[in-house]
Amino acid sequence: MDLTRKAKEEIDARLDKIENFIAKNGIGSKYLQKAKKTHRDVNLALAASGLVAIVGIALWYKFKGKKEE
Repeated sequence: MDLTRKAKEEIDARLDKIENFIAKNGIGSKYLQKAKKTHRDVNLALAASGLVAIVGIALWYKFKGKKEE
C-alpha cells in the first residue's frame, strides 16, 4: 500500500511539472500570464479601495461625533 501511494505521488509530481511547463511555454501562455497579472492588479486595487473606505468611514464617525458635542 505504501508503494502505491509513493507511485501516485511521483506521478502527480511529474504531471505538475508537465502542466507548469505547458503553462509557461505552451499555446496561450502569454495570454495566461497577462490574465494572471490583471487578476493580481484587480485584487490589489480592491484591497486598497477597501482599506481606504474603512479608514474613511472611521474618520467620518470620529469627526461626526465631535461636531455634535
